[in-house]
Amino acid sequence: MAAMVRACMPLRTPPAAASSTATVPAAPIKPRSSARVLVLGGTGRVGGSTATALSKLSPDLNILIGGRNREKGESLASKLGEQSEFVEIDTGNAAMLEKALEDVDLVVHTAGPFQREAECTVLRAAISTKTAYIDVCDDMDYSWRAKAFHEEAKAQGVPAITTAGIYPGVSNVMAAELVDAARSEDGEPERLRFFYYTAGSGGAGPTILATSFLLLGEDVIAYNKGEEIKLKPYSGVLNIDFGKGVRKRDVYLLNLPEVKSAHKFLGVPTVSARFGTAPFFWNWGMEAFANFLPVELLRDKDKVRKLVEKIDPLVRAIDGIVGERVSMRVDLECSNGRNTIGLFSHRKLSVSVGHSTAAFVQAVLEGSTQPGVWFPEEPEGIAIESRKLLLERASQGTTNFVMNKPSWMIETDPKEVILGIYV
Repeated sequence: MAAMVRACMPLRTPPAAASSTATVPAAPIKPRSSARVLVLGGTGRVGGSTATALSKLSPDLNILIGGRNREKGESLASKLGEQSEFVEIDTGNAAMLEKALEDVDLVVHTAGPFQREAECTVLRAAISTKTAYIDVCDDMDYSWRAKAFHEEAKAQGVPAITTAGIYPGVSNVMAAELVDAARSEDGEPERLRFFYYTAGSGGAGPTILATSFLLLGEDVIAYNKGEEIKLKPYSGVLNIDFGKGVRKRDVYLLNLPEVKSAHKFLGVPTVSARFGTAPFFWNWGMEAFANFLPVELLRDKDKVRKLVEKIDPLVRAIDGIVGERVSMRVDLECSNGRNTIGLFSHRKLSVSVGHSTAAFVQAVLEGSTQPGVWFPEEPEGIAIESRKLLLERASQGTTNFVMNKPSWMIETDPKEVILGIYV
């Protein structure tokens, strides 16, 4: 039944009820007990974590594990129970994709890396079959290529969200909540900064490692007082306090999609994103790669894969020592002197990314997303009134999760100005 419109059209809003600060959620796609969700890249670390989280958060969902490794896929499906099955799919084969999506209500695209991908094959298949869509894209070019399908998705009644993972994804929603809270108190946001830390590779496997290297081949896009600027990758180091359990870590500039989308859709004039890892010599290695390896190598997907294959055993060995803790800190500074942060820390990235992506899946299935292609911070992507629930679901198991607090309340070494006043 490929012609069936499974993604529901938005409810009509009477003119008198229309508001610039709220959206009307769409109707649920299908009763939760009968919804079928296909996780592409389901045999990988991110996809497998997403499928596992979905099976726990929504036991009645029918979860299809999509991938090329039948042995791994069937093994995971058997662990998830009778509601799960494996489907062999090549994401580069449009005809195979469309056939697989014919009886699916929502597809989750986790089959990265997204860097250097010229076609949005999965999104196009989703629109063609009128199937709701989310991806965990972490590449700026790919995310805006997906956004270009907005009108087509809207016309077909298909709700779609790009960059809907942990970072970007949950971090975008955190930023949107900070901005809305500031404006509700007559503060105008002036600077928004995303800071990320992951120990080792975060237990996320060679795909994440390849993503990191590919990002080193891209100029960093940031915004300064409304002007787009380009900076050198893995430069501009800052020492940021991520609070208890993580403490202070060095973070470096990277070209991440939430910078452009937050600038455009949240209207913040100055935006940047930084990332750091552990142990400290991994940061030195990343900095050396950015400075001394030819850009042509870092932009060649096949060469990067070969490089990852060579160093992956070493990375995995060190991962076993340093763990896979993850932390996100989002800082907002406003014209009235109101400075607030959001903080999200978890002991295991491989678990947290699953909860984060699953939270977006649940929101779309519940009708939070309007037809079209959206970024997470757009209210038509995740309705304003649905953000709090999404963050609650995504933050399950966190060791530290706070929103709209001054930085001194979470930092391990806050600075006292005078008489118990901290900054």
